Amino acid sequence: MKNKIIALLKQEVKPALGCTEPIAVALAVARSCELLRSISQEPELIDVKVSNNILKNGMGVGIPGTDTVGLHIAAALGCTCGKSKYRLEVLKDVTDESVFKAREMVSTRKVTISLAETSEKLYVYAEVSESQGSHKAVAIISGNHDSIIHEELDGKIINSIENSGCNDPSGDLLEHDFARNITIEQILDFATGTPLEDLEFIMESVTLNKALVDEGLRNKYGLQVGRTLLAPINKVVYGDTYLTYAMAYTAAASDARMAGSTLPAMSNSGSGNQGITATVPVIAIAEKLGAGHEELARALVISHLVAIHIKGHLGRLSALCGCVVASTGSACGIVYLRKGGYEQMCAAIKNMIGNITGMVCDGAKVGCALKVASGVASALQSAVLALDGICISSNDGIIEEDIEKTIANLGKIGSIGMQSTDEMILEIMVCK
Repeated sequence: MKNKIIALLKQEVKPALGCTEPIAVALAVARSCELLRSISQEPELIDVKVSNNILKNGMGVGIPGTDTVGLHIAAALGCTCGKSKYRLEVLKDVTDESVFKAREMVSTRKVTISLAETSEKLYVYAEVSESQGSHKAVAIISGNHDSIIHEELDGKIINSIENSGCNDPSGDLLEHDFARNITIEQILDFATGTPLEDLEFIMESVTLNKALVDEGLRNKYGLQVGRTLLAPINKVVYGDTYLTYAMAYTAAASDARMAGSTLPAMSNSGSGNQGITATVPVIAIAEKLGAGHEELARALVISHLVAIHIKGHLGRLSALCGCVVASTGSACGIVYLRKGGYEQMCAAIKNMIGNITGMVCDGAKVGCALKVASGVASALQSAVLALDGICISSNDGIIEEDIEKTIANLGKIGSIGMQSTDEMILEIMVCK
């Protein structure tokens, strides 16, 4: 079990540069271009088809290294500078020259984006061709943001994987529902009982996401939520509290990421914002409490795994805002830092689910920093109540006595109950 959980963490907690939906598009295009260039043909035309949720999350979010939003520029950059070997950091070699070339491709209508006929939540089909259209290459991403399941060159299949599940570091396939089937009790046992040296890798999330915090506080990204919360003029409103500190730091990282910063985030379950929200509040509270290295590492493992576990019930993309999931993880990490145990963590999760379950995802954008800040505020509130022995009753709404049933209820609402909400959100967005 220990090795499988470590494999799960390494599979789901990894660096990502930019919002992962447009990055998935850039990755698919980059791989298609590499295939075409392997026969000495230069890609000139890009045709991308995406699932509803990819379109929704890619329409309004900033693309790294540019002052532009959307899937068209992301796809073009996949061609002009993308390298598939970098996976979710596919655009890390972006330069002014590659941005100029990408803009030119978009302005001359060399890039088309359309909806794919698919019921999959996460799907990208990228086809590229040279100017005459005689040679074509295709790459398809499905299931996970960096899972390239199909490659094709001039009608010949180069590589195709029917099952798009992820492999663990040893190459053994993890069960598709492993994240869903672990329990909060197993997560806590793993996080507190595993030797520290086996968990040290999680501390890279501190390095990457704190760099984004600093970037967001230094510069005027997006809505400047983090900077505004910490502005001296607003101290009379927000005070100098643990809550303000955690909200501001987390929002600042989201400000930078969603507005096109070229710094990578440590993601969780395919989302940089979820990775930020599962990481930064825990770091902020650990700093305020004076927690040591080991305490922080174990708290981060708890936070990330709780988020991964809940996300296992929801699926990669849904109408439920990912900060609900990630901030629930951070609530558990904060409970651990303040010496709480299993019962208090379960109470914190129930308090979170009873509070912000209805927060919808209306696409990735700079405004996500506001939702992140709200999630962090709820996380601290839920943790404080839980540590005082206060837990929302099983008589309330979707809360049950059993924590796993409660999490499953949240998953049903987000993955099944809110499908029509998802469709309506997309309809509103594309008709504006």
